[in-house]
Formats: sequence, structure tokens, C-alpha cells
Amino acid sequence: MGEVFAGRYELVDVLGRGGMGDVWRVWDLRERVFRAAKLQRQSDGAALLRFVRESSTRVDHPHVLTPSSWWADDGRVLFVMPIVAGGSVAVLLADHGPLGDWWTATLGGQLLDALAAVHAAGIVHRDVKPSNLLLEATGVGAPVLRLSDFGISARLDEPRLTRTTEVVHTPGYSAPEARRGADPDPRQDLYSVGVVLTELLTGQRVGAGEPGGAGEPGGAG
Repeated sequence: MGEVFAGRYELVDVLGRGGMGDVWRVWDLRERVFRAAKLQRQSDGAALLRFVRESSTRVDHPHVLTPSSWWADDGRVLFVMPIVAGGSVAVLLADHGPLGDWWTATLGGQLLDALAAVHAAGIVHRDVKPSNLLLEATGVGAPVLRLSDFGISARLDEPRLTRTTEVVHTPGYSAPEARRGADPDPRQDLYSVGVVLTELLTGQRVGAGEPGGAGEPGGAG
């Protein structure tokens, strides 16, 4: 048996790694099902607060994936989500190249619906990109997208967590004003949607030559 977190979740294997923590497949010993769980990796105060904020994010929408519960154990924090078994849009692009008009329109419509719900909740996602767009395992049926990973999201009614000399974003997908350190704004997510949809249609990312990344000098997250 692997490590058991909070007496309930057995860590089975790593599904992915992100800036705020690792996503594990876990076995829920109480309900006897597999789930996905994000386990905090960073330990500084701002990173911990951002992780706790993400763990408390709740947006009830069929195309949004947010935590269902969170747990603390021995100074670490873990939050639990359903497993989305169809991979990500990034993997789909890598395997098949440009997706064509119908797939782009379908996924784009679902993504915009998801962001409408996120923005209505007073949240800016700030990290819209293909690897954060997960797909349900629908077989030959129509795709079902889930917007995930709210690790660097910002609530419009709460203080910012990064210094004025720090930018938190993914190069190539963030809006120019976000890279310059502007306050989070829902329109920045819509810019990222445009980049993603262009990539789905053409296989090319319009911001691929953008400099900098997380921790880039000159702005704030």
C-alpha cells in the first residue's frame, strides 16, 4: 500500500505536475473509488495561501472542474476532484494536429460557457491553455470539456498574492497587459481563449515567441 493521506486517500501514481503541486490518482478508502487529488508541493506562505484558495474554489458548472473537498495532514494540504479520464486538449493536439472547424467550435463554445460561470463567480482563471482543458472519456460521442487548474486564479474581491516585481502566467497564452502586471480582469481570459482557438484550428500558437514566464520581472499576479 502507498502513502495514505489523512487516513483516507491512498496515493497511487502521479497524473501530472504543476507549479502549485502534483496531481495524483488516489484510492478513496472510504468510498472505494479512484479520484484525482492535488497535493501541495510549495511551502512558502503565498504559495500555501494560493493553494488553499484553489482548494476552496467552487463553481457548479458541467464544463468546470473544481475541488469537491480538501484535507490537511501533517502540514500538507490535498484537495480532491473527480477523475477526468479522456486526457487533455494538449494531448489531443499533439496526437492529431489541428482539430478542424467542428471540434474547435464545439470545444470553444464549452470553454466560453465555462468561463462565463467562472467570471460570474468573481474569478479570473489566468491560465487558460490546452493542458488545462480536460476531456471526458466519451468514446465516439461529442467531446465534453472541463476547465481545470485554478492554481493561479484570482478572485476579484480579494488581495493579490504576488509582489509588484513578479508575474505569474504561462508564456504564449497570457494577455499582454497581464504580462505587464495589470490587475486580473476577465477579458484577459478571453484573450487566452482566442490564442487557444487559433491553435486548435491551425496547430500554431500565436504567442509562441512570447518572452518570460512565471516569476518574470515587471508585473504582479
